[in-house]
Amino acid sequence: MSYNNSVTVKYSFDDAIAKVTDELKKEGFGVLTEIDVRETLKKKLDVDFRKYRILGACNPPLAFKALSEEENIGVMLPCNVIVQEAPDGSIRVSAINPMESMKAVANPNLEDIAKSVTEKLLNVINNLEQA
Repeated sequence: MSYNNSVTVKYSFDDAIAKVTDELKKEGFGVLTEIDVRETLKKKLDVDFRKYRILGACNPPLAFKALSEEENIGVMLPCNVIVQEAPDGSIRVSAINPMESMKAVANPNLEDIAKSVTEKLLNVINNLEQA
């Protein structure tokens, strides 16, 4: 199993950000953070980089459950979803696969939570594919 699930979409970069945000909302996630990697690298290193945005998504009820089961799980939150422009100009959306990242924690109480988050993030990816 891969540490992420991805899809190439037919949206513009900005439209993909909007669509991903909408699909995340449908699954109970809000975007807590948004990092414009391109802009940051330009500012900090004066390098040009492709369009690349990291969205930190959080589903509060599931985050609360995870935090209640594992006090340090916050190091793995929020769930990152990236929107990036590939070298060929296509737009790719990728979301973390919590089932894989939770293996490192080895807390069986997190398994059902991770499954639920994985399903919700897969729904986001799958809904982008259909559009």
